[in-house]
Amino acid sequence: MCHAGASAPEGSGASERARADNFCARAQSNAKRRATGARFEAHALAYLRRERLDLVARNVNCRGGELDLVMRERDGTLVFVEVRARARPEFGGAAASVGWRKQQRVLRAARYFLATWPGADVNGKANTEVRTPPACRFDVIAFESGRLVWLRDAFQAQAHES
Repeated sequence: MCHAGASAPEGSGASERARADNFCARAQSNAKRRATGARFEAHALAYLRRERLDLVARNVNCRGGELDLVMRERDGTLVFVEVRARARPEFGGAAASVGWRKQQRVLRAARYFLATWPGADVNGKANTEVRTPPACRFDVIAFESGRLVWLRDAFQAQAHES
């Protein structure tokens, strides 16, 4: 059991930080990691917009998964984009880090998104009659040593369903 701040001198501010967060060093590294991830997502979003995709949603969270970006192609296809970055190519690099488990998490979040998203037809108009899901695709944008690589249709839902 850790008793953070028990030996911190009075007035040093350390005991206040320790009371606020028992793992302040870890929280800082997580905050830095989130900020770095947000920058890469912003770069990916700008790139996809230049490629004429429209933003539908960003950072969609559900129990057991998250979607970094949800975009729409001009033909109406919803594109679920996983953004990954690696500074070094060890262990296969950014693209290889989207393994089976990560794909499952993205698929779970995509199912949640489709179940809760107000249906729309190809033209983006409200679809109040029959709520049919639009065509979907799963892409990965990988930053390999700072270079953006767009992997269209990186994986498919049918290969994962049992």
